[in-house]
Amino acid sequence: VFAGLGLLAGERWLSQKDAAALPTFEAVTPYPTPRAIPPFELLSLDGPVTADTLRGRWTVVFIGFVSCPDVCPTTLTEMAKAQKAWEALPEATRPRLLFVSIDPERDTPELIAGYARHFPPATLAATQPDAAALEAFTTSLSLVYRKVPLGNTYTMDHSGSMVLLDPQVRVAGVIRPQLPEGATPASGAIATIDPEAVGRDLARLAAAAGAGA
Repeated sequence: VFAGLGLLAGERWLSQKDAAALPTFEAVTPYPTPRAIPPFELLSLDGPVTADTLRGRWTVVFIGFVSCPDVCPTTLTEMAKAQKAWEALPEATRPRLLFVSIDPERDTPELIAGYARHFPPATLAATQPDAAALEAFTTSLSLVYRKVPLGNTYTMDHSGSMVLLDPQVRVAGVIRPQLPEGATPASGAIATIDPEAVGRDLARLAAAAGAGA
């Protein structure tokens, strides 16, 4: 059933008639029908990030914040490994990772850009100071977050899953981290992705999109 769903989704995403040429998925859970999202504008050190910025390439979106103690650096480190599988692809079709800070009160575009430099330079890093606009964007991706008081400061709770946007900037799938075998949320273990599997999935999608162009 999952294989059939993946083929159906791939056929719609890439508009290919030959189902045999479509990629299979190891880490990505595809949606049967890609979902359009409303217009948005995020702010990065290099300027606005809009649908036009992302159009034409596959994009993985991850939300978090610079002072995140564990989930964010762990995920971004894993995604740095995944991005190595994309390096040999042509620039025009190479997938991208978009890291969106959900803590604009502390995370300026300058700070986020400096944080992202610890990971592959190709990582896009942005935020949106307008709280309503930021929430509208994350909600359109079915991602959630909330501010949590912590003594004299605060932290942020947020979704750990990553969302896959297709070259038409539609929500096309999700990448869900998994707890280590035998671990439970109460154990304090951090759910992680398989970076090699994510890298292969996105490399296949990008290669198929380029072949179908």
